Amino acid sequence: MLLAANPAEASTGRVVMTMAALWLCGVALRMTILAMPPVIPLVHAELHMSETQVGLLVGLPLLLFALAAIPGSLMIARIGSRRAVVAGMLIAAFAGAARAGAIDVRTLYAASLVTGFGVAIMQPSMPVLVREWTPSRVALATLAYTSGMMMGATFPPLFTLSYILPHVGGSWRVNLLVWAVPALLIVPAFLLLSPKRGVSGTSRAANTLWWPDFRDPLVWLLGLTFGANNSPYFAINAFLGDYVAGKGRADLLSPTLAWLNGSQLVALVLLFAVSGRLQRRAWPFLIFGPMLLASMLAIILAPTGLTIIVAATFIGFATAMTFTPIMTLIPILASPADVARTAAGMLTIAYTCAIIIPTVCGALWDLTGQPWAAFVPLCLCAVALTVLGSILAKYRAAGET
Repeated sequence: MLLAANPAEASTGRVVMTMAALWLCGVALRMTILAMPPVIPLVHAELHMSETQVGLLVGLPLLLFALAAIPGSLMIARIGSRRAVVAGMLIAAFAGAARAGAIDVRTLYAASLVTGFGVAIMQPSMPVLVREWTPSRVALATLAYTSGMMMGATFPPLFTLSYILPHVGGSWRVNLLVWAVPALLIVPAFLLLSPKRGVSGTSRAANTLWWPDFRDPLVWLLGLTFGANNSPYFAINAFLGDYVAGKGRADLLSPTLAWLNGSQLVALVLLFAVSGRLQRRAWPFLIFGPMLLASMLAIILAPTGLTIIVAATFIGFATAMTFTPIMTLIPILASPADVARTAAGMLTIAYTCAIIIPTVCGALWDLTGQPWAAFVPLCLCAVALTVLGSILAKYRAAGET
C-alpha cells in the first residue's frame, strides 16, 4: 500500500521518479571514478608509473572515501542528505575533469583525491535517502541506487576503449573530460526527479547524530564485509590492464573489462528477480563468495586468455550479487537516527580496507616480480566475504528478538 503521508510514495509515478533519482545517484557514485581504469596503461606509460603507484592511483580516491565519510555524515546533519548528494556530484564531476590536466603523478594524485572526496560525501547519504524517501520499499530502493552504481561502473569500460578513445586520438586526457560531461548533466536531472522531502520527522531524527559509534559491532561487521566485497573489484580494475599486457595479450583488456563490468548487468536481472529474498539472507555470500575465490585462483593457476575473461566475468558477477545484500542491511539494522553515522562508520572501515589491499597487491607484484602475487590478498578477501557475510545476514541489532 502506498503511504499517503510520504510524498516520495504518494503515487506510482512519484515512486518511479524517486527510483530514477536514486539510480542516477548510483551512476554518479561510480562513473567518474571508474573512468580511469580503462586508460591506466596509457597513463602508466606517459607518467612512468610503477605498479605500486598504479595501486595508489586506485587507492587514493578510496582514501577519501574512508576519510570523508564522517564529514559526509556531518554534512548530512547540517544541510540535509539531498543537498549533500548534489554537492558531492558537483565536486566529483569537476575534479574528475581536472585529472585530465595532470602534469605528473603528484598532480594526478591530487585531482584523484578531490574526486574521491566528492564521491565520499555522497555515499553516506544513500541509505538515508532510502530510509527517508521509501521506508516501505527499502530493498527496491537500495537495488535502484546499487544498480545505478553497477551501471556507472560498466559505462566507462564499455565505451572508453571501443568508442571514445578511437574518436579522441587515443588521448586518456580527453577521455576523462568526456566522462565529466554526463557527470555534470546528472545534477539537474537528479534535482528534477527527486522528492523535496521524505517521511515527516525522519530527517530531523536522522540529523541529530553524525559521529559513528565505533564501539558498535554492527559498524565493524558491515565495514569489513563491504571491504571484502569492494577491495577485489577495485584491485582487479586497477591491475587487469597491466596483467594482460604482461602476458603479451594487451588485446584482451577491452573484452575482459567489458565482461568484468558487463556481467553486473546480468547480475542485475537476477537481483531484481530475487529482490524479495535478499534481505538478511546468507545464501548470496555462501554461493558467490566461493565463486569469487575460484575465479581468483583460476587467474593465478591457469592464466590463459579464455580463463582470464571467464574469471573476470564471474568476479564481476559475484561482487555484484553480494554488494546489494550488504547495502540493504544499513537502513534495516540501524535505527532511523543512526543510519547516516552507521553508513559513515561502515564506509570508513570498508574503504580503508580498499586502500590497503590494492596497495599491498601492487607491492607484492613489485617485490616478487610475479604478477600472480597481486591476486593472493584478493583470495583472502573472498574467504572473508563468505564468512563475514554469512554472519552479518543473521545479525540481530540491539532490541531485536
